[in-house]
Amino acid sequence: MNLSPLLTLRGMTKSFPGVLANDHVDLDIYMGEVHALLGENGAGKSTLMKILYGFYRPDSGEIRLNGQPIQIYSPHDARQFCIGMVFQEFIQIPALTVAENITLFLPNLPFVLDNVSIIKRIKEVSERYGLKVNPRVPVWQLSVGERQKVEVLKLLLADARILILDEPTRSLAPHEIEGLFQVFANLKRDGYALVFITHKIKEVLACADRITVMRRGQVAGMFNCFEATENNLISLMFGKQIEESPKRRTQTPADGRKPLLELKGVNA
Repeated sequence: MNLSPLLTLRGMTKSFPGVLANDHVDLDIYMGEVHALLGENGAGKSTLMKILYGFYRPDSGEIRLNGQPIQIYSPHDARQFCIGMVFQEFIQIPALTVAENITLFLPNLPFVLDNVSIIKRIKEVSERYGLKVNPRVPVWQLSVGERQKVEVLKLLLADARILILDEPTRSLAPHEIEGLFQVFANLKRDGYALVFITHKIKEVLACADRITVMRRGQVAGMFNCFEATENNLISLMFGKQIEESPKRRTQTPADGRKPLLELKGVNA
């Protein structure tokens, strides 16, 4: 990992009527890493990243790219700075093919489309990063996991280098989650910076290089992956220490009856 961050956010503040969503938040994003933004619902994670993507305008704060201050007023501005975001609700046209959906997102869209060239690029990128999907299939025929791959491909073919994924595992099957984490690893290999917004601790521990925990609009703590444990992440997320439940002895009825149902070694 580089010593200097690719992107820095300093003092980011954003309020809505009756809600302080982000309260002077600082964040560093580096090339070649997965940075997990962890917190319960309403902690301010998505708001912070929507500011970075130009979906919201901050009330105050500064964004720097490679040490230089930048202004992001819209998603178009963000894409000019090679920042892309995959939202929880995909922005796609179901009746169009994968290739057509990706093409519509590209900068400098040509007046006459070269479908052969675009499909070739999609296949090359999808094979390199584990994002296999048929570019000629209409989007409505795809699974949720395949539609998510289309969103990531849109960003890669539009030359994004900083990829923000908002709760990307929310609707995925276990094998699709494993596949997504392999995509993360492939992108890291080529120097992409990934921000993984989630509230799922085990997934964070499985894939993240650094973890920033947010609570009530503020940064509650930051860990490198080798420092983090479930207990310290939970404590920061909720603001209190988690105590282990005392173990109970199994009690057998006096009449010697066998239990109808037994649970042993269960964790929650």
